[in-house]
Amino acid sequence: MPEFRNPNQAGGSGSDNRSLLIMMVVMIGVLFGVQYWRSQHATEPAPAAATQQQSSSPTQSAPVAAQAASTPTAASAVPAVAAAAESITTVENELYKITFSNKGGQVTSWILKRYTGSDNKSPLDLVQEHSAKQFGYPLSLYTYDAGLTAQLANALYVPSATGTLQSPATLTFKYAQGDLDVTKTFTFGADYVVHADTVVLRNGAPVRALLSWPASFGDMDTLTAYASVNVDSSTNGHDDHVAFKKVIGGATVGGPFDFAGLSDQYFAAIFLPDAPTDSTMVTLHHEIPAASIPAGPGRPSLFGSSKADLPILGTTVGDLNGHNQVRLFVGPKAIDVLKSVKTSSGGNLEPVLDFGFFGPIGKYLFIGLHAVHALLPSDPSNLKNFSWGWAIVLFTILINLVLLPLRIKGMKSMLKMQRIQPGIDKIKAKYGNPKPTDPKAAEMNSEVMAYQKEQGVSMFGGCVPSLIQLPLLFAFFTMMTRVVELRHAHFFWLPDLSSADPYHILPILMVVTSFLVQFYTPSPGVDPQQQKMMAFMMPAFSGYMTWNYASGLALYWNVGNLIMIIQQTVMNNTSLGKEIKEIAARRAAAATKRTLPPQQRQGGGTGPIPPKTIQGRR
Repeated sequence: MPEFRNPNQAGGSGSDNRSLLIMMVVMIGVLFGVQYWRSQHATEPAPAAATQQQSSSPTQSAPVAAQAASTPTAASAVPAVAAAAESITTVENELYKITFSNKGGQVTSWILKRYTGSDNKSPLDLVQEHSAKQFGYPLSLYTYDAGLTAQLANALYVPSATGTLQSPATLTFKYAQGDLDVTKTFTFGADYVVHADTVVLRNGAPVRALLSWPASFGDMDTLTAYASVNVDSSTNGHDDHVAFKKVIGGATVGGPFDFAGLSDQYFAAIFLPDAPTDSTMVTLHHEIPAASIPAGPGRPSLFGSSKADLPILGTTVGDLNGHNQVRLFVGPKAIDVLKSVKTSSGGNLEPVLDFGFFGPIGKYLFIGLHAVHALLPSDPSNLKNFSWGWAIVLFTILINLVLLPLRIKGMKSMLKMQRIQPGIDKIKAKYGNPKPTDPKAAEMNSEVMAYQKEQGVSMFGGCVPSLIQLPLLFAFFTMMTRVVELRHAHFFWLPDLSSADPYHILPILMVVTSFLVQFYTPSPGVDPQQQKMMAFMMPAFSGYMTWNYASGLALYWNVGNLIMIIQQTVMNNTSLGKEIKEIAARRAAAATKRTLPPQQRQGGGTGPIPPKTIQGRR
C-alpha cells in the first residue's frame, strides 16, 4: 500500500512539534476536565448552616409546643373543615395547565403547553408521577414532623372552586381538624409564576410548614437527565448550583434567599420568597431503582434492565415564622423567560441557566446565536424550530470570518518559523540533539527561544487560531445541551439539535472534513510520523466526540471545517502559501536525501545510481 503523503506537508522536525503536542494535550485535557468538572464541581450546601438550622429547629418549635401543652385540647379545637370526597380543579392560561387535587391541596399535573414530552408528540407534564406517588406532589407541605407532613398530604381540603379556572384566578384550599387549621391560597397570572400563601396553625400558633417541589421533573427520560438535576439558589447575589451527588437529604439551609429551587437541563421549579431575609430551604434526596420506572413515550429500553439507582431531588422553601408567602416559577430555562422573572431584591432568574465550566463563553455564544436566530424569518407552517439549524450555520460562518485575520497571522508566523529553521537546526546540531532528560536539553531550548525572540518569531504563533477555537468548541459542547430553545429543534433529517444524529450522518462527515482540514493545512517542520498520526487521529477523535452527542455541535463543527478547508485552499494559493509549500518541498527533499545510502547522494539525485556507474566502481 503506498504511503500517504500530504503535498502541503514535509518531513523534518522543529519546534512546531512541541506546539502540536501542546495543543493536543490541552484539547484532550480540557475535554476530560470539563466532564470531570460537570460531575464533581458543586458547592456544598452549607453544612454549617444546615447544622445550625437543624439544631435550632427544636428551639423554634418550643414556644409552639409549650403553648399547645398549656392549652386545653377542647378549648383549642376549631370547627372541622374537610371535604367528603376527592375533587379536581384545573387552572389554565396560554402557557400551562395545572391540575390540583383537593387531597393535600397539591398538584397532580403541571403541563407546559408550548413543550412536548420525550416523543415530541405528547404534552410535557413536569410532574413525575411514579416518583411523586412515593415522595410527594408539588405544592405539598413539608414539616419536621413526618406524621404531620403525611396528614397534610392526605387530608381532603375544601377548595374554593372546582372544574376549570382561567387565569388570572385565585384558588384557596381550607382544612381544619381538631387543633389543626390549614389555609393554602394560590394566585395565577399570565406568566409562568404562581404566588402561594400558606399557613398551618396548631392551637392557633403557626407551625413551620414549607412549600415543596419534592420529586424532580417529568421530562427526565435518560440516565444522564437524572444526573443533570441541581439545587439552585441565590444568596446576596451569590449563585450556587449544587449537583445531585452533593445534595443532602433533609438538610436545612438558612437564607436569606433571593431564589431557591430545583432545575434540570431544560426546566426549573424555583421559589422566590416575598421576604428573603426570613426564608429557609430544606433539600430532599431520594433514590429509586431505574428498573422500577414504568415504560413511557421515548423512554430507552436500558431503564428496564439497568441496575442503577436514580437520584430524585426536591426542595422545600418557606418562612421561619411559619407563614409562607412565596412566588413559584415553573417553566423553561429560556433566557428571555428567566430574565423576565424578577426577584424581590431586583435581580432575575437568569443565573439559573448555568453553562458550566466555560460559562461566560457559552453564555455569550448563545446570546450571539440567539441574536442571529432573531433575524431569521419565522415560518408559520410550524418551521420555527427549523430556523435554529440555519442560525447555527450562519453563526458559524460569522465566527470563522472573525477568526480569519488570526489564521492569516498564524500562516505568516508559520512562514517566519520556516525561514529561521536552518538556524534552529544549527543550534540543535551544536548540542547533538540531546534527549529531553539530558541537562543539555534545557540549555539548547533556552538558546533556541532566545534565537526565536531575536528573529521576532513566536513558537506558538501558528497555534493561536486553534487555541482560540478550543474554548469556543468546548463552550458549544456544553451549551448545546443546556438551552431549551434547541430542545426538539429539527433541521432536515435531524429531529432534535440537542440530541445525537439518529443516522450518524454528521459524525461520518466529521471524520471526512477533519481529515481534509489536516490534509490541506501545511505543517512544515512537523515530524512525518506525527503528521500521519494527526491526519488520522484527529478525524477519529472528532467523529467519536459527535457520535452520541448533540447534533447541533456536529453541525457547528462540520460547517466550521468546511469553511476552514475553503479558506486554507485559497491561502495555499497565495504568494504566502506558495512560499510555505516551496520551503516545505525543499526541506522534504533534503530530509529524503539524508535517508539515502551515501552512494545515492552523489549529484544530488534521489533515484538509483545507473548500472554503468556501479560496474565502473567494480
